[in-house]
Amino acid sequence: MKLVKLGAGLALSALLATSAVAQQPVKIGFITTLSGPAGYLGADSRDAFNLAVEMEGGKLGGVPVQVVVEDDGLKPGQGKQIADRMLKTDGIKLFTGIIFSNVLGATAPDVLDAGGIYVSNNAGPSNFAGKDCHKNYFVVSWQNDTLHESAGQNATNLGYKKAFILAPNYPAGKDALAGFKRYFKGEIVGEIFTRLDQTDFAPEMAQIRAAKPDMVFHFHPGGLGITFARQYQQAGLLGTIPLVVAAPSVDATIVKALGDAAIGTNGSTHWNTDFDNPANKKFMEAWSKKYPGRLPTYYAGQAYDTALAIGAALKAVNGDLKDTEKFRQAMLKADFEAVRGKFKFGPNQHPIQDWVATRVEKGPDGAPIIKTIGKVFTDKGDFYSKDCKL
Repeated sequence: MKLVKLGAGLALSALLATSAVAQQPVKIGFITTLSGPAGYLGADSRDAFNLAVEMEGGKLGGVPVQVVVEDDGLKPGQGKQIADRMLKTDGIKLFTGIIFSNVLGATAPDVLDAGGIYVSNNAGPSNFAGKDCHKNYFVVSWQNDTLHESAGQNATNLGYKKAFILAPNYPAGKDALAGFKRYFKGEIVGEIFTRLDQTDFAPEMAQIRAAKPDMVFHFHPGGLGITFARQYQQAGLLGTIPLVVAAPSVDATIVKALGDAAIGTNGSTHWNTDFDNPANKKFMEAWSKKYPGRLPTYYAGQAYDTALAIGAALKAVNGDLKDTEKFRQAMLKADFEAVRGKFKFGPNQHPIQDWVATRVEKGPDGAPIIKTIGKVFTDKGDFYSKDCKL
């Protein structure tokens, strides 16, 4: 009898030990930009990702998770150091959060080389979509070029014939101009690469005025976008040369900062606050309750989708990241309801999704809002997927 009791006790102990191990949260390294003029991009991403976790009681896909957040300061070297520490000291295997492509370019390779997994909620540089694609690298947001291809197509749809284009001289800026030009059918009458830390755009304003374009496309995310748009208005160009841009240059925070000066700006995006689908309504209700009076940017929308995508994969593998191929196959199913609507992964593990045109208009309360006005692309993949061999 004692032996039976002893055996039962050992079995119970083993069961409890197994249960305890199963309940250990999966750590997710969330490296993002939280300081400087672009800090709100990372803050919106972090807050939306954490909101998804909170809405599930500290879990994603039923799996307990711990989100470890650190600020890269928009410094590639800092992002790289944080990832290295998380990998070696904290034992973190699953990463997301990076906003800027230059930071991702310095950080993601180390994560992947160490056998980790990176799921991008924002940055989508062209090389990782093509020849440098990796089986453990996924993008839930968009490929950089595609974001701005939507602006090029929107400008063409609006009938503009001459464009002046500008973007910062770093990977995402180069992808932005390449993407716009790929779908704009008119003439490029001026093209300038600015600095990522630029605060004075007076020389660029003079060149725009001299070129006499029908419209201006610029890619300046975060505080850069606010600075550019304000100086564009101060130079007297806003009322005479329309802006046709992608979401990073006309997000909710930029519109709020510019006020009525933003009215009339044409944009394009894969997600907007006014999308009429159950997943988005659920997200907007939860966000409004958590952050009253704070309208989410598209950075929030796609970070929330990233959390749901990760959650769906974690559920399928019961939170076990040892077999990255099983996690990969689970991710590729994209078994979640995205706030943007239709979503699936292409052959390079980047999105295939719809794009819409937007315009800044006066809302019911008189304040400017970003309103969805029509479709630009349906089921759009990216230009570089043909070069990816997985």
